[in-house]
Amino acid sequence: MDPSETAIEKGREVVRIEGRAVAELEGKIGESFARAVDLVHACRGRVIVTGVGKSGIIARKIVATMNSTGTPSVFLHPTDAVHGDLGIVRGGDVVICISKSGSTAELSILLPMFRRIGVPVISLVGNLSSPLANESTVVLDVSVREEACPLDLAPTSSTTAALALGDALAIALLDRRQFTREDFALYHPGGTLGKRLLLMIDELMTRGEHVPCVTGDVPLRDAIVEMTSKRLGCTCVLGRDGKLEGLITDGDLRRLLQKTVDVASVKASDAMTRNPKTVKEGTLAYVVLQEMESYNITQMIVVDAANVPVGVAHLHDLVKAGLGGDEAG
Repeated sequence: MDPSETAIEKGREVVRIEGRAVAELEGKIGESFARAVDLVHACRGRVIVTGVGKSGIIARKIVATMNSTGTPSVFLHPTDAVHGDLGIVRGGDVVICISKSGSTAELSILLPMFRRIGVPVISLVGNLSSPLANESTVVLDVSVREEACPLDLAPTSSTTAALALGDALAIALLDRRQFTREDFALYHPGGTLGKRLLLMIDELMTRGEHVPCVTGDVPLRDAIVEMTSKRLGCTCVLGRDGKLEGLITDGDLRRLLQKTVDVASVKASDAMTRNPKTVKEGTLAYVVLQEMESYNITQMIVVDAANVPVGVAHLHDLVKAGLGGDEAG
């Protein structure tokens, strides 16, 4: 067989084997799984997740998923634990141990220590008659028919199954806590989703003396000077009470010059667009971006409750802040 065809077939075989291992997990999720969710949900401390080798790598990923979905978790390396790091475990914590064999030497040393501290142990284990399974408060079965490794040595299907069950546990906890998109954003402030759900327009808009403003009765040339000096491509037009009456943009000027080149007698109020689109201060920046894109405009005036301009949002600033693109964070 051609080497390329061999590689393709081998890759497909691995996916089939691991896919079957994950699919078979569904039938193993029952009362023990529900008890594990109850234990972690009732935990007033942290979830301590531990495992050796490849299981340790899976443990770290489960910790990351739990932390990002509202379950405070920490990875404990078993070797470090028996040399002092066991001190991070406190009463009120819950321990999750991951092991294919259930006979890992380092975990066997730790189990009596966990009992002495008084923390419940949830095991994700591939051997239900192993020492780890026998000593655990709750046992979750992650056994697999075979590893995808043709030598049946390298952890492949078994680690995939443990990872999937860890995700299932994290998401079941998320659902139990009624964890929201806003909660998720709180833990991901640097991501796009976090910015969309947390960043207010007040934090991105141009404000104060940098907001271009003129009254409606000033000559248009004064409005142009204001627009040029403030470099936002627009100016607010205010009534004598300071409230917004209109907006002049570069586009308004171009359209005016198509009608007449004699602007000496034109006032700002003659060139402005009346009742322009505005947003209230305190609006989410991403909502403002959506509004600007829907109306195909590059500036949006931010007003207070009395319709007095307090800032100008510019499309470029919102895009630069990372509010566009995918939602992943």
